[in-house]
Amino acid sequence: MEIELRKNAVKRIRSGNPLLVMDDLMIELTTFPKKWITFVDQQKKYVAAGYLGKQNKGIGWILDREQRIIDVQFLTERFQQALQRRRAYFNDAATTAFRLFNGEGDGIGGLTIDYYDGFLVLSWYNETIYDLSEAIITALNQVCPHKGMVEKIRFKSERQESRWLSGEKPAEPFIIQENGVNYAVYLDEGYMTGIFLDQREVRNRLIEGLAAGQKVLNMFSYTGAFSVAAAIGGASETTSVDLAQRSLPKTAEQFEVNGIPLDNQKIVVMDTFEYFRYAARKGLTYDVIILDPPSFARNKKKTFSVLKDYGRLIEQGVELLNRSGKLIVSTNAANFPIQKFKQVVEASLKEKDTTYQLVEEYRLPPDFAAVDQLAESNYLKVLFYDVKKKNNGDE
Repeated sequence: MEIELRKNAVKRIRSGNPLLVMDDLMIELTTFPKKWITFVDQQKKYVAAGYLGKQNKGIGWILDREQRIIDVQFLTERFQQALQRRRAYFNDAATTAFRLFNGEGDGIGGLTIDYYDGFLVLSWYNETIYDLSEAIITALNQVCPHKGMVEKIRFKSERQESRWLSGEKPAEPFIIQENGVNYAVYLDEGYMTGIFLDQREVRNRLIEGLAAGQKVLNMFSYTGAFSVAAAIGGASETTSVDLAQRSLPKTAEQFEVNGIPLDNQKIVVMDTFEYFRYAARKGLTYDVIILDPPSFARNKKKTFSVLKDYGRLIEQGVELLNRSGKLIVSTNAANFPIQKFKQVVEASLKEKDTTYQLVEEYRLPPDFAAVDQLAESNYLKVLFYDVKKKNNGDE
């Protein structure tokens, strides 16, 4: 099947951008064909091949610009290339979980594959790539030996969100390692496994002792992976705060699988802004505060959006920071550009009458391959600030 593209789309695709949006097509489609498509210019000349499938990023992806047939052999080569790029991870005994294939960054938008010590977790982000999955899984099986495979359906569907595909399920919790630290994961428990692999480098800085001897507050803590890393790195005390009831047993488990007593590790189930108020009333302060909120969250009648509310989050967080401290701020919102993110953070720090210095910055680690020509492909932004509150006429 051939579909004609508009001039601007042809130019953008030829420059290396793999994302298709609705305005790129010369025809209007109400449904998308569940097949590979050849895209041509207005002279009917070949531009690229790929597919159409609606997801949060546009309506489709380009896979080929060299007039190759997209078949099992083509897909096998893509997976071979991805595995070759990650050879260092396979050879690292201290890290047994990483991103094996990262969608458009590795040449097949709409699909990610994570490696958990021999097990594969496939995530499908639109209906079309899921319907084309037979060839993809055939190619993957030829290239990457594994103990088992589970899939996650990350688009609107009546299918169950997590389904075991092959191999025997491991006993859970399944323990993986990252930079020598143990993490308990659950491969077939909804969308999330218990750890966000894209934050590996940030956790490693905490393991290295960034917060040694200091009190750490980890907000939106999920299963407490940052807190565990900080404790391993010598933090004197950690406090993990998350609204989800499951966060308490899940976080306790992460400490337990590392043999860390819970005496100096506090786990609080509470709304973030409620905790800010609670801590202020109790006079609690911290040396390091980690803010890693979801892009969007709803709590009863309240909603949180990083684009709208991150500034308020910074301002209330700073209230709990000691006179001199560190603020680690993070967002995975693809529609929040890095410069805009910095502006929001620093405007809030100025509003709180602080002096500050951006000392470290992290984006996606190498296994989360991104596309330079598609800014939102490199979605993760993590900033480390040294912050000092002005007081009594300080300059």
